Amino acid sequence: MARRSGVPARVGWCCFLVVALALGAMGQPPPSPRNEDDTPPPPNPGNGDDPWGGGDGNDPPPQPEIDWDFDDGHPRTEVKSYANGQQYRANYDKPNRIFICKEDFGKKCIAQCPDLCPKSCSFSCSYCETTCRCVDFPGTSCGDPSFTGGDGVTFYFHGRRDQDFCLVSDTHLHINAHFIGNHNPSNDRTFTWIQALGITFGDHRLYIGARKAVEWDEDEDHIEITLDGEPVNVDTSNNAQWVSKVLPDLSVKRTDNVNSIKVDLVGVFSISASAVPISDEDSKIHSYGKTMKDSLVHLDLRFKFHSLTNTVDGVLGQTYRMDYVNKMNVTAKMPIMGGAPKYLSSGGLFSTDCAVSKFHRNVGGSHVLASAA
Repeated sequence: MARRSGVPARVGWCCFLVVALALGAMGQPPPSPRNEDDTPPPPNPGNGDDPWGGGDGNDPPPQPEIDWDFDDGHPRTEVKSYANGQQYRANYDKPNRIFICKEDFGKKCIAQCPDLCPKSCSFSCSYCETTCRCVDFPGTSCGDPSFTGGDGVTFYFHGRRDQDFCLVSDTHLHINAHFIGNHNPSNDRTFTWIQALGITFGDHRLYIGARKAVEWDEDEDHIEITLDGEPVNVDTSNNAQWVSKVLPDLSVKRTDNVNSIKVDLVGVFSISASAVPISDEDSKIHSYGKTMKDSLVHLDLRFKFHSLTNTVDGVLGQTYRMDYVNKMNVTAKMPIMGGAPKYLSSGGLFSTDCAVSKFHRNVGGSHVLASAA
């Protein structure tokens, strides 16, 4: 009898275990499907997945099918993109210009010009970021020419046509700008733009300029660069790069196929430059008086400085000093910086003779050599 009573007991325990396991399985989510390489599948917005990984399901619908050019073929190989410092995913329904490249680690970058500048923006593949060229970031210089100083205040400095002015002068770095201009007899005004930079550091001279053009051709490269008088040739393809054999820390990278570059001297500066014309529409709006003889090609610029001292001077440089006091009329619609004579360079684009010059060649030489080492 004892043996018979043990059988129902064992059967009962087995039933209990089966039911428990079934209930446990019901409380667990189903296993996630995996790709053949054991990586998760791409997010599915139709099921409430957030393509950016947030999981709130409120993102825009997925974009059209794209040839990813990768063996596994899923969007996980795409990096996040940014516009003017903010996360910004490309929208193929917009007319804004789109850039596609593979960034430094082999992932695909798809970035788009922001709405503020839908057709004309700078693009960095390494950061997968687009930037409007004339947003009021510190260190920006654009147009006729306006500057945004290190203190964040935007102002005009008109300079003079066909003359050179000191933008930045520090113990190890000196930057002059050559101004071009156009006189409009109908309003008796002369408008000016920056056409070239002469950058002196140590015993080296770097030239960045915009070639003159009677008629603008957007497919032609108008940027000209020389180092110590020797041409710097960078392939005309986005993200193409040139690195100096003399100064390995000096590099030039294309930020567009033509007309936009970024120059880096490690530990000293980063300068983004774009050659742009004055369009007929611009001339009409601002009464520039542009003629058919010159498209007034000039440079839109953005500076980043990494090692300025607190004695730095110049039109732009002084605004980075800790003790800088802004004496312009900041209540005006656009403040104007005066005092042009003290920033004037009489000895040419690479001269360091402006009245506010702080440059010392021997200090610059030792600094750059230490940086290059």
